[in-house]
Amino acid sequence: MTNTAVIITEYVYLISIILFIVGLKKLSHPDTAKMGNLFASAGMGLAILTTLFYPIETETNNYMLIFAAMLVGGLIGLIAAKKVQMTAMPEMVSLFNGLGGACAMMISFVEFYNYPAGQSLMNGQILTTIFALFIGSISFTGSLIAYGKLQGSLRDSLVLPYPKIINLTLLLVIIGISIYIVSLPELSFVWVILLLVFSLVYGVTFVTPIGGGDMPVVISLLNSFTGLGAALAGLIYGNQVMLVGGILVGASGTILTILMCKAMNRSLLNVIIGGFGTSGGASGSSKDQNVKEATYADLAIQLKYAQKVIIVPGYGLAVAQAQHTCHEMEKILEAEGVSVKYAIHPVAGRMPGHMNVLLAEADVPYPQLLELDDANREFPSTDLVLVIGANDVVNPAAKDDPSSPIYGMPILDVAQAKGIVVFKRSMSTGYAGIANPLFFNAKNSMLFGDAKVSLQKLITEIGNA
Repeated sequence: MTNTAVIITEYVYLISIILFIVGLKKLSHPDTAKMGNLFASAGMGLAILTTLFYPIETETNNYMLIFAAMLVGGLIGLIAAKKVQMTAMPEMVSLFNGLGGACAMMISFVEFYNYPAGQSLMNGQILTTIFALFIGSISFTGSLIAYGKLQGSLRDSLVLPYPKIINLTLLLVIIGISIYIVSLPELSFVWVILLLVFSLVYGVTFVTPIGGGDMPVVISLLNSFTGLGAALAGLIYGNQVMLVGGILVGASGTILTILMCKAMNRSLLNVIIGGFGTSGGASGSSKDQNVKEATYADLAIQLKYAQKVIIVPGYGLAVAQAQHTCHEMEKILEAEGVSVKYAIHPVAGRMPGHMNVLLAEADVPYPQLLELDDANREFPSTDLVLVIGANDVVNPAAKDDPSSPIYGMPILDVAQAKGIVVFKRSMSTGYAGIANPLFFNAKNSMLFGDAKVSLQKLITEIGNA
């Protein structure tokens, strides 16, 4: 190993880090997000190649195994990215995030396995390895639970009795085992396995009680955990790219988590211990009230002769894969002289930025997207609001009902518009599990059915109007 080779690889690592930072910066805006993704991917590819050829003194050669693993992993990632539907993007993000946590967990496990016999355990490396094992395990199993909740398979099927007591007990046990490990004269692998098992279980019990409506925040939080785990792994190996990359992921995930909590007017602690979406409660419901149903012909006439229309997209739009049809209707209305914009709530959909990505896929111009505050200022002068597949983010119970689980959460105040039409399959509750009084508002009409089919019929009627 020569000093020149080490210096060269360190400089290449620096280039990789710069690419990460530039890529992350460009990801902050839709117009440059694609280029940002390419910059970050190039940085990761460069970091991987540099690590493979980093000059080290060893008698073993595992390049074939490494390249085989890279080939298999790369193919899985490529196929998944190509085939995943936009509606399933949150689940894929959660799953991939969990795999990142699993990576940090396995690195820590291997470090314990290879720890020299008879060497003192009271040092920074062991403490870092313990913490990386714990954080990586939480991110791994927690992300799997989040994946199940996003899919809907674990929405109501897994309930923990006394979750706060269970989580506190497990956390104390994990801390106790960690302290005991570093106090041992020599590493006992049995205690490492126990630490791993309890940490994996804690990841499950940590996320399970959190309501499905809070999953976007949980995904962001777990993402920051994965970044922290990667940074700790970088400390273990003395690898600057892992360290800086992990710090960037952890910091950005933490900032996003804070911003989303702010958008919901809730603290992170409230999300973790008092999440909504865990039950099918009907806060704000009234079974005796009747709703008005819209007709395609009447709605087409209203749209064609409106001056300003705002569309509020939600998860129902994504499920129906109706973003392209919605954009087609938008262009038809604009050709008629109608101003059409989209109102985006920060936590609409199943992950941060879900609706932005959905509309970007349909080539909706970014300037037409209104953030929450801007949209609320526009509603009073809006002739018609189309709520397509959104529910909780327009629920007035967040403003009017102190007993509602979402009370205090800023909403898109569509009730301020002159008219409202809600596109929905049925009168079922949203992801937070609560009824929506907006459906019974005097200004509102319901258009039942699949969003894509409804929009296609509406486009036909607009052409005939």
